[in-house]
Amino acid sequence: MKVSSIIVLFVLLVGVFFTVAYCTRQPSAKSANTKKSSMKNKNTKSTSTNTAGDAANNNTVAIQDTNSPFKTQQMTYERVTYAYRKKLPIIKGLLKQQNINTLNIELFIRAMKQERLVEVWAREKGTQKFKLIRTYKFCESSGVLGPKRKEGDNQIPEGFYHIDRFNPVSKFHLSLGVNYPNRSDKVLGDTTALGGDIFIHGDCVTVGCIPITDNNIRELYVFAVEAKARGQKKIPVNIFPARLDEANFDKLKAKHEAADSLVKFWESLKPGYQYFEETKELPTIIFAKDGRYIVKTK
Repeated sequence: MKVSSIIVLFVLLVGVFFTVAYCTRQPSAKSANTKKSSMKNKNTKSTSTNTAGDAANNNTVAIQDTNSPFKTQQMTYERVTYAYRKKLPIIKGLLKQQNINTLNIELFIRAMKQERLVEVWAREKGTQKFKLIRTYKFCESSGVLGPKRKEGDNQIPEGFYHIDRFNPVSKFHLSLGVNYPNRSDKVLGDTTALGGDIFIHGDCVTVGCIPITDNNIRELYVFAVEAKARGQKKIPVNIFPARLDEANFDKLKAKHEAADSLVKFWESLKPGYQYFEETKELPTIIFAKDGRYIVKTK
């Protein structure tokens, strides 16, 4: 064998030896610790991110839903679940337009008979001023301007009331009961036959109730369920003969000047209407012994 061939073979063997030695070497303690530290930081960061994400999701659930037994019971009815499916996204959007980014709300409903309008006002719990969220039209009406005083008179009540019943299986799709007769009605009305069962409901028929169509009652019903489920014990409902600003009230007086007792009754409603118009806050209503409303303001 030539000397040159031996030298080449020796160089190749040395190269193979060093290659094997390099590939099978153990990492240094410093290198291993650095890698371990890097992995630990990566895992910590990932865990931290996931925890923050879970917290955000938990907060979203807390804001958007409630475990209220009342709501749970309502959601067992097909019409209510359908209303939620169709209307809850719309409701969230309406509230957001008024910078109310929560369903943790208090509700106020105001109706004007002459204008045939139902207004939905809301405020975030813990705040004072209500904001107008939605307006619905009566799709039918009955009676004339003036309060309900007896059963069968087809009159829509006038005065200061609240929601006292939720009916998810109403003959008129869904309905919200108004606590007529109230203490004023029991003094000023026919005490032998005052009537009752006054509702804001769906469909378009009425003999003293306020119908606003099936589509609109779905939305209002969900508003009301959310408010009650989140702790609002009474949802106020104010029903007025018309908008009772000065100009409109003067027109009412002129048109009904012969009905002195009716005008006096409307005069007891006017301060409550005007106080809310000026402050967007609800006044305290006191029932006088003679049936008049006394509006107590701050």
